[in-house]
Amino acid sequence: MKEETYPFVVRPLPYGYDALCPVLDRQTLCYHHDKHYKTYVDNLNSALSDYPELQEKSLKELLMHPESLPEAVRRPIMNNGGGVFNHELYFESMRCPAGQMPKGILKTALDSGFGAYDRWKDEMKKAAVGTFGSGWAWLLTETDGKLSIMQTANQDVPDFNRYIPIVLVDVWEHAYYLQYQNRRADYVDGWFDLIDWKKAERRYEEALV
Repeated sequence: MKEETYPFVVRPLPYGYDALCPVLDRQTLCYHHDKHYKTYVDNLNSALSDYPELQEKSLKELLMHPESLPEAVRRPIMNNGGGVFNHELYFESMRCPAGQMPKGILKTALDSGFGAYDRWKDEMKKAAVGTFGSGWAWLLTETDGKLSIMQTANQDVPDFNRYIPIVLVDVWEHAYYLQYQNRRADYVDGWFDLIDWKKAERRYEEALV
């Protein structure tokens, strides 16, 4: 299937606005998806509107080669393109909480890389809570299956030439502040219960092909 290109569209949530309660309430998801994420999509399309040579590129292609972007729109494309990519993966990586746990080869890789699921969880929480200001915490893999945790600031993305994202958590205040105020750690604790581990394992398997 051909990857999406310009004009990029706002993807609907893969669940209802109430589906992630009580961890994320309806108001938080409405503002996050319908306002913040939509703004990144609109701004990315605006940045690309006068550059037909860029409009045939997928989002990932734009983000993988920033040095090839015209200097006049390089930063707007990276900022807003990152905002689109990060939010789409974030929303797609969650599901209605039902105590799902990692299984299969991804669980084996977590145990091998971090010692145990709970130790990965501790390290991931430290990365998320410890991110200064606005940003993201990622679980990534390399093509050899080696897992790692990374922090990125603002809407920056990892180096897609090296890393494949598995899951990520948004620690911009707009992701949680309406519901949690300054209690970022409580939001991150809840986020672990929302991870769609079946999708995460699928991404991991595809990264190894």
